[in-house]
Amino acid sequence: MRADKTLLQGDHRVVVKVGSALLVDRKDGIRQQWLASLASDLAALADTGTQLLLVSSGAIALGRKLLDLPERSLKLDESQAAAAVGQIALGRAWSEALDKHGLVAGQVLLTLHDTEGRGGRRRYLNARDTLERLIGLRALPVINENDTIATSEIRYGDNDRLAARVATMANADLLVLLSDVDGLYDAPPATNANARFIEHVPRITPQIEAMAGSAASTRSRGGMVTKIEAGKIATASGTAMVIASGTRSHPIRALLDGERASWFDAQKITESARKTWIAGQLETVGRIILDAGAVAALRSGKSLLPAGVTQVEGRFSRGDAVTIAAPDGSALGHGLIGYNDTDARKIIGLRSDQWETALGYAGRPALIHRDDMALDPTMRHDGTDTARQSDTEQTLER
Repeated sequence: MRADKTLLQGDHRVVVKVGSALLVDRKDGIRQQWLASLASDLAALADTGTQLLLVSSGAIALGRKLLDLPERSLKLDESQAAAAVGQIALGRAWSEALDKHGLVAGQVLLTLHDTEGRGGRRRYLNARDTLERLIGLRALPVINENDTIATSEIRYGDNDRLAARVATMANADLLVLLSDVDGLYDAPPATNANARFIEHVPRITPQIEAMAGSAASTRSRGGMVTKIEAGKIATASGTAMVIASGTRSHPIRALLDGERASWFDAQKITESARKTWIAGQLETVGRIILDAGAVAALRSGKSLLPAGVTQVEGRFSRGDAVTIAAPDGSALGHGLIGYNDTDARKIIGLRSDQWETALGYAGRPALIHRDDMALDPTMRHDGTDTARQSDTEQTLER
């Protein structure tokens, strides 16, 4: 996907990442005028139909000021205390700024295990479902790392990486990293007057990574190393990225007006790395057998609802990998199940309006979401056999 400003508006999903240095002044706290200008920009994007998610740093910096902590490296417990105090103030600031434009903010705090690692499958599904529901309810998720409980072993380390993971989780079209620099240079611009600005990056190569510098220079380079690492995560998953200056008022409007920035193309993928992981690296612990209509629905790229299931085999928990099988028992692929085996058995063959009575609660939208499904490549996604689809398929949704 070619990265350009058209991805900011209209029928697109965009993740915007804001660093603490842009949002919080150590002496004065929240930069209210700058925050107001960005909130105005986000509202303007939302008015065009753009679906927005916001990754915002600043809780520790803000809590540090409110608690009057010393100007030195904080101990872990001090950082966690600062985050606890600062996150409340940060959430309030975003809520008030967005509310002036009729936007509702929803706070989401994540840890590394919520988006990475096999042990976090259930948490990943829960986090993704929450983000999707907030967007569906026209709320703007404001996301930060849960610094009150994170330790060095379970930290993202920077919110650039968090933003990239959120963009991947949310299937975003574009990741916007607002920074104190206006993009990528082939050499440090502060020390090299001949440094060349890189406006377009079709692919992140070792040469591009070298331009970002070493880890030791990230402070003077505006954290460019972490931004390129974020770019590798995002673009490999099909999300384009832009690094742009956030130091001026209305930074998103400036991007739309053509202000200089570095745009990174999303890579064309036929099968996401995550689906490859589902298909070949997870041991399945159960089997879901479908009817013919459900099989045809999966061919057309739809999620699987219980109405198309005839049998559930095995013992499993929500988020476990299961085999998806045809009526004759042959394997069609793998998927991450949205229910445990007990609840799945209660609702097989039922329409969505019958789930709540059977379960005792409203239930989730799908038994296996299409994004959590890795089907055999021979399963064509072209609507084949639509004439033979059963009534069951009519209840299977995208």
